[in-house]
Amino acid sequence: MSFLGKLFGKKEKESLDQGLQKTKENFLTKITKAVVGKTTVDEEVLDSLEDALVGADVGIDTTVAIISKIEERVRRDKYVNTTDLNRILQDEIRGLLVDAPEQSYKDFSTPTGTKPYVILVVGVNGVGKTTTIGKLAYNFTKAGKQVLLGAADTFRAAAVDQLTIWSERTGVPIVKQPMGSDPAAVAFDTVQSGVARGSDVVIIDTAGRLHNKAHLMDELTKIKRVMQKFIADAPHEVLLVLDGSTGQNALEQAKHFIAATDVTAIAVTKLDGTARGGVVLAIANQFKIPVKFIGVGEKMEDLLVFDKHEFVHSLFNLKA
Repeated sequence: MSFLGKLFGKKEKESLDQGLQKTKENFLTKITKAVVGKTTVDEEVLDSLEDALVGADVGIDTTVAIISKIEERVRRDKYVNTTDLNRILQDEIRGLLVDAPEQSYKDFSTPTGTKPYVILVVGVNGVGKTTTIGKLAYNFTKAGKQVLLGAADTFRAAAVDQLTIWSERTGVPIVKQPMGSDPAAVAFDTVQSGVARGSDVVIIDTAGRLHNKAHLMDELTKIKRVMQKFIADAPHEVLLVLDGSTGQNALEQAKHFIAATDVTAIAVTKLDGTARGGVVLAIANQFKIPVKFIGVGEKMEDLLVFDKHEFVHSLFNLKA
């Protein structure tokens, strides 16, 4: 069953199918080998399925949770054949993925009555954070939103330069200060400017250092505190960007940032270049934080609003 419609048109569905190609080839090939010649789901099938899940970087904890659920179904239903396994596996994977709250993005819309909608973007350097911000700016603009960028990663000249390039490419204004400036001051100026301009969405980049977690926590706390002087409930979203191609490494990064700040949503990038797309399941299951965006290609349109039904459908649709 496909859920094409409100979130996914044909073009988005094709991007998702192509972006997950390496993951699903790896995953489904192993599942097919697990059930070949079998008529019922037995211990051997479950062991092979466990290997397939771990191989797709679903992670040990999440794999154990999925296998346990399937074992329960097998015990309860007495007879489960290998045709049923595919359907049951999809059901259990969907069940692990956290539903985004009602005020979540729908076709890059934002909650009614929240203007500007302030998104604070966090993540280590190299995960595609700046590119994700640029793609967000493009897609929100395409959806009719007035967008403003804030370059609060003032510790790397390259970060400001890269964000400026995205600003020019998308035609979205940017607030920036010289390298070494106080990131909180940049964030405050961005929010203030967003209100003055009547912006719908304000997206603020932050530094990606992890070597000093206490300093990172202090910095992010300060950024939020100064923004709240101007908008009491800002930021409305703290978006953590993770590189899907790093597999379990992404989980370690997530642990640090979730400990340092109140992450409310996750974007997983670079899924098109990896067979480790199962890490999306591990992230969602371990942290119970909704995945809101996935990056499945280089084009600006290849940052997709995440839909768990479409994700699972694509993961199990090798013909796409």
